[in-house]
Amino acid sequence: MARAGPAGQRLIRGVSRLFKRAIEPGRYTIVMPHSTNYTDTFITLAPDSVVQEGRQPPPRKRPTAAAQILAWVQAEPYAHTSDDLLFRVYADKHGIPESDRAAAREAFFAKPQACLRANALPKSYGWGVHHDGRGRIALIGVDSPEYDRLAAGNGPDGPVKVVAAMRSRRQAT
Repeated sequence: MARAGPAGQRLIRGVSRLFKRAIEPGRYTIVMPHSTNYTDTFITLAPDSVVQEGRQPPPRKRPTAAAQILAWVQAEPYAHTSDDLLFRVYADKHGIPESDRAAAREAFFAKPQACLRANALPKSYGWGVHHDGRGRIALIGVDSPEYDRLAAGNGPDGPVKVVAAMRSRRQAT
């Protein structure tokens, strides 16, 4: 069995200090947080999307996750990360009070979560998702010149990585 050298032991101690959670006195488990954030990335429409312009999700009695995210990001572009928005949707849906949100957020991101590539905004409603260098997002309509510039990999602060949203349907083989 291989043993970690001094550098590996320092790394393990550093990681365990950051991510350990007590199970019982004297025993710990390492909890690695999962994130949905991207940096300097543009998520384009899904390859199977037929939408020609960015549009609002249809109004419903209880707003969908896509409608909530669209409203929040349009009100404050480049103010929230993907993690912030996805957790806020989850917390609002489950009625988690503000006082309990820090612990609930830690538990929420202890498990892998779907990123905005799987959201209905870039799949069905015609919105590209731009993540800046700090991971903050803005939504860009497919019918705008800014969408074309970002889709070509040219961001406002330099090059951006371009990835497509996930398909809505399985690709025919």
